[in-house]
Amino acid sequence: MELGELKRLNSVRDQWRSEASDFTPWLANNIEELTKAIGLELEVENIEVAAGPYSADILAKDTGTDEYVVIENQLEKTNHDHLGKALTYAAVLDASTIIWIATDFTEEHKKTLDWLNDHTPDEISFYGIQLELWQIDNSTPAVRLNTISRPNEAVKQAAKSKHADELSDAQRFQLEFWTKFRGRLEKTNEFPSLQTPRPKHWFDISLGKSNIHLAPTCNTGDRILRIRVYISNRIAGEMLPYLEGRKAEIEESIGQTLQWDPYPNSKDKTIVLEHPANFDDERQIDEALDWMVEYTVKFRKTFAKIIKEYREGKTQTTDDNYDVEARRSHWNSDFIDWDDAIEKTGVTVDKDGDVESESGGKY
Repeated sequence: MELGELKRLNSVRDQWRSEASDFTPWLANNIEELTKAIGLELEVENIEVAAGPYSADILAKDTGTDEYVVIENQLEKTNHDHLGKALTYAAVLDASTIIWIATDFTEEHKKTLDWLNDHTPDEISFYGIQLELWQIDNSTPAVRLNTISRPNEAVKQAAKSKHADELSDAQRFQLEFWTKFRGRLEKTNEFPSLQTPRPKHWFDISLGKSNIHLAPTCNTGDRILRIRVYISNRIAGEMLPYLEGRKAEIEESIGQTLQWDPYPNSKDKTIVLEHPANFDDERQIDEALDWMVEYTVKFRKTFAKIIKEYREGKTQTTDDNYDVEARRSHWNSDFIDWDDAIEKTGVTVDKDGDVESESGGKY
């Protein structure tokens, strides 16, 4: 049997000659490739978003947290210029995640990303992604995105443990509960990404679209577990009626009657399933976790599928028809007040493209 030769192409420029006009639109149209590489469900907000005299390549949202994500593309070896710009874009655009894509990372820049992940709050994340093109013989090239730096969960958890004594009894219980919950969800292999457990009464889970997500809650005060679909007021006017139109299908899939919009006076909308729980009994806590995991999986499968169908129905064009200029003008008209951003962050960009702090130091 004759086999082909697998080889890595020396240059990605043969496929994408320009970062701005070729690679960035391609990645925006194929954002699922990046989603698979890092385990975050991303939704593109815009490309070439103005940040002073420069533009962030891609601004996306982590659909699990609704936080902004800055993606900086570099079709060459990493340098200080792109690192500094990525940090500036994140500050100006209020992003919680920076994804730096390059064809080659210097050891110094990899260490920088690792250091930032280990010494910043767990709400801030840095990813280094190495872009490669591979082919078999003379086949069409295939993309490989290798994650060379990402947040270190072990370090983040160790930092939380150091501050555990500062938590109240309720907060300690919440942290332990969500840690066990997350561990059980991971074993199902049904979730592309899961947030780090926090001492809060809720645990957010992506449904593949911004402004709508799952929000299981554990309220020790009223001894009730809830699994909620949370819909932001930004899309509630359209999304809630769409879901209500498929109510019978949804409830049949989950196997339960749900509470639809139980708080009609609230601008944000919810769809809720409740379950009583006794948090004083270890055995019943274990049963409560079993219940929450079972129905979180059912909610995720059901609503993620329907939301995907909703998104596909709304999509009018795909496949390299990204209107770059229209997307630029939508955001660049009034999104950024650069002078205000400089005042808030103390960061400027000189004529050579270097990023400087108030003290004069360059990044």
